[in-house]
Amino acid sequence: MLPNTGKLAGRTLFITGASRGIGKAIALKAARDGANVVIAAKTAQPHPKLPGTIYTAAEEIQAAGGKALPCVVDIRDEKQISDAVEQAVKKFGGIDILVNNASAINLTGTVETPMKKVDLMLGINLRGTYLTSKLCIPYLLKSKNPHILNLSPPLNLNPVWFKNHTAYTMAKYGMSMCVLGMAEEFRGSIAVNALWPKTAIQTAAMDMLGGSGISKQCRKVDIMADAAYSILNKPTTYTGNFTIDEDILKAEGISDFDTYAVVPGHPLLPDFFLDSDPEEVKKQMVDEGTKAEQAVAGDMASGPIADTFRAIQGILSPDVIKTTQGVYKFNITGDDAGVWYIDLKNGSGSAGLGEPPNGEADVIMTLDGLDFVKMFKGQLKPTMAFMSGKLKIKGDMTLAIKMEKMMAMMTSKL
Repeated sequence: MLPNTGKLAGRTLFITGASRGIGKAIALKAARDGANVVIAAKTAQPHPKLPGTIYTAAEEIQAAGGKALPCVVDIRDEKQISDAVEQAVKKFGGIDILVNNASAINLTGTVETPMKKVDLMLGINLRGTYLTSKLCIPYLLKSKNPHILNLSPPLNLNPVWFKNHTAYTMAKYGMSMCVLGMAEEFRGSIAVNALWPKTAIQTAAMDMLGGSGISKQCRKVDIMADAAYSILNKPTTYTGNFTIDEDILKAEGISDFDTYAVVPGHPLLPDFFLDSDPEEVKKQMVDEGTKAEQAVAGDMASGPIADTFRAIQGILSPDVIKTTQGVYKFNITGDDAGVWYIDLKNGSGSAGLGEPPNGEADVIMTLDGLDFVKMFKGQLKPTMAFMSGKLKIKGDMTLAIKMEKMMAMMTSKL
């Protein structure tokens, strides 16, 4: 672990998405120096499935030795950001560091990604980062050692990082292009850099979406906090860099990275956008019984559709697998649009967000999200939904008919 030096004492950090995960870890690292932290995030009320609010994060920051200002901020909202910046300046006298951490992810292809999700990712990742930077820069220019740090990847234009989730890649690379442009625009005045993890990082979102096998392939958020701390203590001449957490810490003399591992010694899952083969990354995730899934801002796959699939995953049984022997893909339309699957053929079965991890689906069903929930609650029979035009089916019709029997077996347990 990288020791604290006290160099951030009295400095003010404005961190987006700091109520949990990597953002909060960076905040706590700075707080141990005695820094001031503005927690700019949406979660003011406890989330039913994710830990922490801006207020609980503020308590932790204060307990660690720092000062905190919790602000309810949706970084798509210019007024909310502007108000938080003004509050920060009024309370702490200025802003020294901006950490653009808030992000949204949706790992689906072009046809499957609703424009609502495209707009969300571009609004948070690209526009939100640009806007927050724009509003903080006038105050950063008054600081003695100002920094902007975006949690975004190197600009790797290998097409493999676009083909499966073009919208997400464009949105995430938008954050990186902010680094590329602003580092030159403010060279000599503000250090602007990017930080990205070499491996998957364990967060509440990863625990929720990755499944039981994912955490042992991850490192703790501490590695990103330590790497960020190193960057934020450098002079403004250190700018325009696309850094990787492990490389930064090796330069600091850290050699024992097992201390950052959730399970020391276990093979680690490489993160996206680096030089690892994306198909190998996907294979490693599948081998551990996990899946590449989506998350939206701070509301990671919440709602009735996600709740239904979590319930289905929890009641899969050998009898259901033996009886059905099919892989189903659901193209959900409506407000909760997305692609989901139920694998009732391979291993002990699985269900979740994204494409089926073990090959092509035998049956593809397209229907509105509300009708999907009704079907699994026993309120709408698939046959009637099909006949009324609410449900469209492609593939093995025999397996499609089995779906109704399978639903009947599951409904009593849901």
